[in-house]
Amino acid sequence: MVLGAAGDLTTRLLLPGLAGLVSRRSMKLQLFGSDRVDWDDDQWRSRVRRAFAGEAEHTPAADTIVRTASYVKADVTATEDLDHLLQKCGSGPLILYFALPPAVAEQACQALTRSPLPAATRLVIEKPFGSDPASAERLNQILTRLVPEDQIYRVDHYLGLSTVLNIFGLRFTNRMLESVLDSTHVASVDILLDESLALEGRAGYYDQAGALVDMLQSHALHVLSLLAMEPPASLTARDVRDSAAAVLRATRVWGNDPVGSSRRARYTAGTVGDRVVSSYVDEEGVDPARGTETFAEVVMEVNTWRWAGVPFRLRTGKAIRNLNKRVIVTFKEPRWVPEGLLGYERPDRIHIGLDPEVLRVDFNINGVGDPRVVDRVGMGVDLDPGDLPPYGQVLAGVLAGDPTLSVRGDQAVQTWQIIEPVLRAWRDNAVPLQDYEAGSDGPAPLRVA
Repeated sequence: MVLGAAGDLTTRLLLPGLAGLVSRRSMKLQLFGSDRVDWDDDQWRSRVRRAFAGEAEHTPAADTIVRTASYVKADVTATEDLDHLLQKCGSGPLILYFALPPAVAEQACQALTRSPLPAATRLVIEKPFGSDPASAERLNQILTRLVPEDQIYRVDHYLGLSTVLNIFGLRFTNRMLESVLDSTHVASVDILLDESLALEGRAGYYDQAGALVDMLQSHALHVLSLLAMEPPASLTARDVRDSAAAVLRATRVWGNDPVGSSRRARYTAGTVGDRVVSSYVDEEGVDPARGTETFAEVVMEVNTWRWAGVPFRLRTGKAIRNLNKRVIVTFKEPRWVPEGLLGYERPDRIHIGLDPEVLRVDFNINGVGDPRVVDRVGMGVDLDPGDLPPYGQVLAGVLAGDPTLSVRGDQAVQTWQIIEPVLRAWRDNAVPLQDYEAGSDGPAPLRVA
């Protein structure tokens, strides 16, 4: 059951993700949709059919899903409407996907506490989970009144299975790399989530959230937790999430200085590729007085034996010149370069691409023309992105009952606790709101001592 069936998330991401999953893996399910929009079954089926257009619509499983899709008009914050929805779904295993704005999702969950759910019900919640540590904890309490924690899926499509396994494979199956991924050898780690897209009609959500909450509080911190974790005993949900939570508990703003270790900005008019982009404050639905940032950068520290003293720079921006979603591990300079060996300028780096999924290692070798002059070379490989789109990977885990790639309740609270000092400094205007031109590279990276 998709709550928020008429919304942008359902149309743009959720239904295409399900189509990708169904086209590759045969499954039986009935797809219910619900929203306040006055649709009927045929209108819902038409939307599902369009999302399944392509290979998925020619499979028997997809045909069955489209043919049996059912729609129920409802206000999901009203208990009587929820009771009607649950009756329509029957008594079988039920998955409730909250494709709703965060505040509405919380109200719907609260209303569900007055309605009995089937024992095996799974709840799927989109980020952000709450709006601060207290609200995230309150939402956790509501959710665990409905179902056990292992039936709650706080989804983050950045934690798609292929990306996670690429990080795990790189770190834990290569001794020559794992042995140098620590503060003895690593100078810094950058987690970059820059987008060439601008607002794209999302003012209703984005102008309330901003870049810090939309990308760093959720996506970037969860990537950090996977990258910096100690090797889990297994890839089971409990072991992976235990290791990730331990990293988050050790993470804080660099030097406990949210002013000096963070930066915010928003884009002005410019050109991104061949697209003319208007200033963010001129976008439809934006309130300029709110001071919402479209660029956020925060430097973090992970206070563990492995990473103490290594700055982790988390950065995201909209309307940046190029899509740039990757992790960069920069190593320290060599302890000593022999006299007479010329041309050394840059340290070794590992690049882990998140979109597209690639791996590149930059290092130095003796030059071809003169062996005393060092040349910069790179070795790269395209990583297997898996056979499913990100939302297809999310849905596969939900349908299989595997919460490994979902965010556990304590992790959702921890990420808010980590960025709360930054949010507070920004609300107090202790960090000035800068400008950057759309289509530029954004502000220069922060430097920390």
